[in-house]
Amino acid sequence: MILDTKAYGRVEIDEKQVLEFPQGLLGFEEYTQFALIDAHKKPFFWLQSTQEARIAFILIKPAIFHDDYEPGISTEDLEDIGAESLDECLNFAIVTVPDSGPMTANLQGPLYISKKTRRGKQCVSPKDEYRTKHDILEEMAARRE
Repeated sequence: MILDTKAYGRVEIDEKQVLEFPQGLLGFEEYTQFALIDAHKKPFFWLQSTQEARIAFILIKPAIFHDDYEPGISTEDLEDIGAESLDECLNFAIVTVPDSGPMTANLQGPLYISKKTRRGKQCVSPKDEYRTKHDILEEMAARRE
């Protein structure tokens, strides 16, 4: 499948990279189909809308910089994507790269994707310790100490 992307122009992707987000993402509810694409710079990924090339998000796995991350998502959230447990899911956080200031990740609104159904959902963590802007580099440095 050929896909127009924000980051790389036209690229060929495998159909297995296409994911359904039946409820869309927060603020982008009308976009329900995305492709998960490896970024050219590890440890990042792109979540690219298949419906609109201008809509794409940088993702990171939270465990890379926050090893005890447990957002406390509900069983209903898992059921929505056809998963019975967290072990059946990929987990990502959306990254923000501002013009100035630190690169941050949204741990309050994680993405969960069922490996089996390839359906995803942006969940909202009920835990107060998670915010929409966690400084990735700061938390990685603190982890090394």
